[in-house]
Amino acid sequence: MNISLKGKHALVCGSTQGIGKETALTFASLGANVTLVARNRAALEKLVRQLPDHQQKHRYICADFAEPKVLRAALKKFMDKYGPAHILVNNTGGPPAGDAIDADTDEFIDAFGKHLICNQILAQGVVPGMKSEGYGRIINIISTSVKQPLKGLGVSNTIRGAVANWAKTLANELAAFNITVNNVLPGATKTQRLYDIIERRAEKFGTEIDVQEAAMIGHIPMQRFAEPVEIANAIAFLASPAASYITGINIPVDGGRTGCL
Repeated sequence: MNISLKGKHALVCGSTQGIGKETALTFASLGANVTLVARNRAALEKLVRQLPDHQQKHRYICADFAEPKVLRAALKKFMDKYGPAHILVNNTGGPPAGDAIDADTDEFIDAFGKHLICNQILAQGVVPGMKSEGYGRIINIISTSVKQPLKGLGVSNTIRGAVANWAKTLANELAAFNITVNNVLPGATKTQRLYDIIERRAEKFGTEIDVQEAAMIGHIPMQRFAEPVEIANAIAFLASPAASYITGINIPVDGGRTGCL
């Protein structure tokens, strides 16, 4: 089975921490030239130096997804200089927790911009090169809420569903060009976002943090949270030549938590 990414150029968004960081490290270990995309320049510069280097070229794009027009300009400048990308990993920090009914409309607009609009900008920037190269992988890191809405994540549930349907539509449009589009749906994963959610729930219900953590783990058949690298491994497979006939699907990586097929 060929899972080598040697000679491939991968753009990985949200790549200075959590799942994005582990994905960048995994891609580099498989031979890819990795371009990190995030808003923290110091963190980007630090991680570029940490990526495995076997005569690869690792770079970064510093851009804030709160400014889609700036992202578009930065991406175009980069692609004009360094050429096409074969792999795009769309990964953006989730919207703040809270019930949908309590959310201000601006929260939905902000999340829509950071997730779907920026995904669209990135896809439009890389797809022409993918077509010319005859190889393309677009992988969106979303959430299991695509299959089953999660309590207390009203804005996130809404926007994630929009991204999933955008991805399915794109998959059908691009399949003939050997470009696949898939969604990875992480379950509860050891990232800062997970612990922020746990802390918020503890405050809301007046309990200790470890009580909320235990309650969340209790809903996971594997009885533990995921390590970010376990999500990255699924992403790497979908990015590889081995996944050439898989497109337009949602893959939960959740320890069995999602209660539906």
